[in-house]
Amino acid sequence: MITGGAGFIGSNIAAALDATGADIVISDWIGVDDLRWRNIAKRRLFDIIPPEATGVFLESRRGKIAGVVHMGAISTTVEADVDSIVRNNIRLSIDLWTYCARENISLVYASSAATYGDGSQGFLDRFEADYLSQLRPLNAYGWSKNMFDRWVLRAIEIGGPQPPRWAGLKFFNVYGPNEYHKGGQRSVAVQLHEQIRERSRVRLFRSDNPNYADGGQMRDFVWVDDCVRIALWALQEESAPSGLYNVGSGTARTFLDKANIMFAEIGVEPNVEFVDLPATLRGKYQYFTCANMDKLRAAGFAQPVTSLEDGLRLYVRDYLETSDAYR
Repeated sequence: MITGGAGFIGSNIAAALDATGADIVISDWIGVDDLRWRNIAKRRLFDIIPPEATGVFLESRRGKIAGVVHMGAISTTVEADVDSIVRNNIRLSIDLWTYCARENISLVYASSAATYGDGSQGFLDRFEADYLSQLRPLNAYGWSKNMFDRWVLRAIEIGGPQPPRWAGLKFFNVYGPNEYHKGGQRSVAVQLHEQIRERSRVRLFRSDNPNYADGGQMRDFVWVDDCVRIALWALQEESAPSGLYNVGSGTARTFLDKANIMFAEIGVEPNVEFVDLPATLRGKYQYFTCANMDKLRAAGFAQPVTSLEDGLRLYVRDYLETSDAYR
């Protein structure tokens, strides 16, 4: 089962599992437009159910679920309905953890780099109460992810039931196919491509932090296929230790780097305009993120990650510049 399986990362995981011949159940809302269903249009699915029916479905299939990948969440960083975030990001996660522990099923769930806030405590995937309690996410989304990480830690500390193998994945700035439904929350990569194709120039945020030049804000941009490989390793590799892991490239790059690479891939001369940071993001904006990948490597994940140059080349060549941008 993949919760959020019609979403961005979830649908890419579904594609990888589909290629193995696995029976896939997706728990998600599809909506009323033609964006999300296209994310799964090429998949062979065993079933698709709305999130509110997840519990009933799981109970009806006891003994038949091989693993749960929990990517479903309200992921927008500007969501104002915190009660909805609690229901979808925290309560459902607790219910799935409890079910997987009881039924002896492996669980992989999405945490987030948003838990790190402004990065003042570093970007270390330490699974320790003192460290997690010091993190100060800048929005309710990041808070909800950190709260569940802390809930998991406490459940383990008191000897509560846990899945036989589990992993919380702290995704950094993911980009790749099937993100088109996310509107303003789409990756910078797809937004840059759209702007270049529409007007041969791009807009980047002007910096209001003296430590960073305009366009010099830095992120750990990670190609979605790397995220999929890590998620499936955590789910399926019997030697993979349970734990909380960063999922990034391990390298911070500027937004200007990304724009210039995209201009080069499309064959357009660079033309960058800087605009003020929106009021809704002031005080809630991360100027630097970079995943420390040492823990994941030490755990045994040995596959290489994709460079920003290679990832953007794949994105443009195989998806954005084709007649079918969906995986």
